[in-house]
Amino acid sequence: MSALAPNYKRKDLSFVRGKGSFLITADGKKYLDFIQGIAVNSLGHANQKLVNAINTQSKKLWHVSNAFKIPEGERLAQRLTEKTFADSVIFQNSGAEATEVAIKVARRYFYSIGKKYKNRIICIKNSFHGRTIAAIHASGSKKMTEGFGPKVPGFDHFEFGDHKKLKKLINKNTAAIMIETVMGEGGIKVIPNWCIKAIRKICNQRKILLILDEVQCGIGRSGKFFAFEYANVKPDIVPIAKGIGGGFPIGAVLMTEKVAKAMVPGTHGSTFGGNPLAMAVGNAVLDQINKNLLINVNKMSKYFIHELNKIKIKYPKIIKEVRGIGLLIGLQLFKDQTDFIRKLMENKLLTIRAAENVIRILPPLNVKKKEIDIALKIINKVCNEIK
Repeated sequence: MSALAPNYKRKDLSFVRGKGSFLITADGKKYLDFIQGIAVNSLGHANQKLVNAINTQSKKLWHVSNAFKIPEGERLAQRLTEKTFADSVIFQNSGAEATEVAIKVARRYFYSIGKKYKNRIICIKNSFHGRTIAAIHASGSKKMTEGFGPKVPGFDHFEFGDHKKLKKLINKNTAAIMIETVMGEGGIKVIPNWCIKAIRKICNQRKILLILDEVQCGIGRSGKFFAFEYANVKPDIVPIAKGIGGGFPIGAVLMTEKVAKAMVPGTHGSTFGGNPLAMAVGNAVLDQINKNLLINVNKMSKYFIHELNKIKIKYPKIIKEVRGIGLLIGLQLFKDQTDFIRKLMENKLLTIRAAENVIRILPPLNVKKKEIDIALKIINKVCNEIK
């Protein structure tokens, strides 16, 4: 019996090593990993440049307090701001931490300009912003918050796409609207560009902040560095994690100068956030998120989605919809996806569930066409077996 708490329903399967798109068991069985730690291993398993970065930095310095300047962190923050809308960065260790900090930054900004009553955050109902106590209440999900009362105040919710309700929710106490640019856990729902533009316009009109959660869809996974770039908008605050660490725990909050000014010394801290080892890895990841990699993401995405739609046409009673953007892909079934995912695993293809009977498919950003072809063959085989 495991000494681990039962908060995960773990499969009776473990791995001893990984390389690129594959995971290998102790007895040598090879699995095509299209989970990649849930969009974490953006460059696949054991990426050599990341291995080199860890080896080099680990021989110099692992950790030092944020009471001192950390050159690796200064460099990564500078590169992120040069590459994006942001002027400032706060480093964390995970996506949930990053969204919590995003909430703090929004509230602190209004406090700093004498409007401390503006502290409420509007989110999409049944969204996902992490599993910390404030983040689960930001989601508005009954399933996620059950048993974790009392309710954390300060959040209001609207249904996906209901802009009329959204506008009604905004009042004098509203500080920000926080949405995922692509709802990952919610079923790979890509927020339309017109919708993001409309929400940005609403925020401008009502003088509130826009927080775009790119923890899962950011850092090249959408085919652009950030998914919101397709809408050509400028957010105020963006939490990131997952892909920026390539498998190493890194989170961050990117923000404009306007809101960053409120985060004076003492307003936030993180013991491990921005440590030299993590920052060295983040820089090594950023070295590889370049034009050629994004071309590969878009090329492989176009091919994968096209071929999945061909399978959908072949099995119209099994597959309801192919969703997604870039290499954040969802295969929505008409029925519960549990058995389908199990059969894929039995055929050595690893995928993971999302809401609305969706199978989440998350290859590394440097995935090869021949690896996608293996996945397509397995998906087609499973469809044929259960038709």
